[in-house]
Amino acid sequence: MGNNYDIILIGLVAVFLILRLRSVLGKRTGNERPPARDPLSPPPTPPRAGDAPAGASGRPDNVVPLPTAGTPPRPSLATTGPGGIRATVMPTAAAAVNAIRAADPSFDPMGFCAGARAAFTVIVESFAKDDTATLRPLLDGPTFASFEAAIRARGERREKAETTLIGFEASDIAAAELQGTQASVTVRFVSEQINVVRNADGQIADGNPNEVQKVVDLWTFRRDTKSSDPNWLLTKTESEG
Repeated sequence: MGNNYDIILIGLVAVFLILRLRSVLGKRTGNERPPARDPLSPPPTPPRAGDAPAGASGRPDNVVPLPTAGTPPRPSLATTGPGGIRATVMPTAAAAVNAIRAADPSFDPMGFCAGARAAFTVIVESFAKDDTATLRPLLDGPTFASFEAAIRARGERREKAETTLIGFEASDIAAAELQGTQASVTVRFVSEQINVVRNADGQIADGNPNEVQKVVDLWTFRRDTKSSDPNWLLTKTESEG
């Protein structure tokens, strides 16, 4: 009998241990969720910013096919010139610029802005030096007459102008127009300058030689798109603000 009691006691203990293990470890029902990641495998590569979830085909759902080789890219109207100088076609001028480009395929907004900056530099410095010979081929008749009159009046007052052009911040195409074959383009120049006017005694009558000013000018240039002459003439100048 003693052996029977021992067997019964051992059996009860075994049943007790099995029940305890099941309560702690649980039991599999077939509906368990798989582990999120094998703890021995390397961590997954995190998705990059902008990645879209893949669709049924395995490709991101927002993938847009690129144009074929036969589709010409649309040229940009917003550019940046050398030295970080902004040269942009403003929205108000975009339609007219496209019309000018259609009439004259050689017209390039960035190339035009670079040429306009060169013309601006020559004109501003020549005006300060009373150099009408350099100004004449760059201006149309009425504009040259206005510049010449200002130079003459300055001479009568025995004043001398000194202009130092430090550099450009921007040369944006602010407006444009095509009337027949005549194209007009207005450039908004943002430049840094030092301007001084001295009287007959050499004393400063206006300006400060130690002060750099930000100057905003609107200059309009004109050219016949059918002409063999590639040069644009300055037809109008005004200051903004």
